[in-house]
Amino acid sequence: MCDEVLSAVRALAPVLRERAAEAEALRRLPEASVRQLADTGFFRLLQPRAYGGLAAEPAVFHTALSEIARACGSTGWVAAVLGVHPWHVALFDPRAQEEVWGADGSTRICSSHAPTGTVTRVDGGFRLSGRWHFAAGCDHARWALLGGLVTDGEGRPVDMRTFLVPCADYRVDDVWDAVGLRGTGGNDIVVEGVFVPGHRTLGFGPVTALHCPGHAVNTEPLYRLPYAAVFTTAISTTIVGIAEGAYAGYIAAARECLRSSGGQRLAEDPFAHVRIARAASDIDASRLQLARNTGEMYALAERGEKIPMELRTRARRDQVLATERAITAVDLLMENAAGSPLRDPGDILQRAWRDLHTGRGQAANDVERALVLFGRDALGIAVHDPML
Repeated sequence: MCDEVLSAVRALAPVLRERAAEAEALRRLPEASVRQLADTGFFRLLQPRAYGGLAAEPAVFHTALSEIARACGSTGWVAAVLGVHPWHVALFDPRAQEEVWGADGSTRICSSHAPTGTVTRVDGGFRLSGRWHFAAGCDHARWALLGGLVTDGEGRPVDMRTFLVPCADYRVDDVWDAVGLRGTGGNDIVVEGVFVPGHRTLGFGPVTALHCPGHAVNTEPLYRLPYAAVFTTAISTTIVGIAEGAYAGYIAAARECLRSSGGQRLAEDPFAHVRIARAASDIDASRLQLARNTGEMYALAERGEKIPMELRTRARRDQVLATERAITAVDLLMENAAGSPLRDPGDILQRAWRDLHTGRGQAANDVERALVLFGRDALGIAVHDPML
């Protein structure tokens, strides 16, 4: 079944590429793109088998995601976000999973994890109010995962949790108008005094400890993986996929491009050859390291073995550096691409360049923070981070 999904995604990719400009103009994905992605089975790859999903190996999800991101950065970004949330919801209390998928296994979930709203503990759960930003794909979802800080009686943070909220309990404020990833529809989610029962919340502590309520019903190896192996790697896989699409577009254009100075073909420029080699190597290294780390963690999960902190911090290290390398690669190509990408917002390379630099701002791509975690662990210093 996973092979069928991959084949269907690859067949759809050219259509998504043709719609890239439409997505930018709409500032959200066309409904047809989301519907056709759903028809491929992509959104079910990380969904529990109990609710019609495939509980697939992450490598399958990341491979499909790369195909989508190469075709259209905005579509890849939304696919990553909406596609990875079934894995996250599968860790919640079984009652929450039933509320999301019990009546409709095709239900999609968006998110905004930065704890920008207010959380108040009340009997039986919590009360949420506030505004959550950058909820990519929220127009195509019926539930939202919202991050929030739980405080003690004196206002001090004591817990970081994720709250699962149905669309009937929030409104979407159309504010997305960014320089890149313009088609992602990353609008604000506004919540006004909504009650969230305790079973629809999940602390980052259990996620990091790999001991969540959902493990009682979802026993597949996929759900024994840490956050970095699935969620944050999905973000970097998208970034690398966008860079791969930019590289392919640059190579195709360079074969025909003439420089204004002297009429030399770009393909004959030896300095362009060097940039191509560097860019290709950085993109390859990024993709290979991401695959290696995820593959090793999944193999341990399959055998029921503990995933060591050394591997978890390495995955975060390579995840953020994959993002950095991918952006550097496209910067090299953009600097050497002559004038066309600079004046044409529909140019593949320019769009990718804008998408990559916008995506770099996502919290998962905080390079220095992730590298500190690896360095501390290498020196035997305890590390604690919700993205591990």
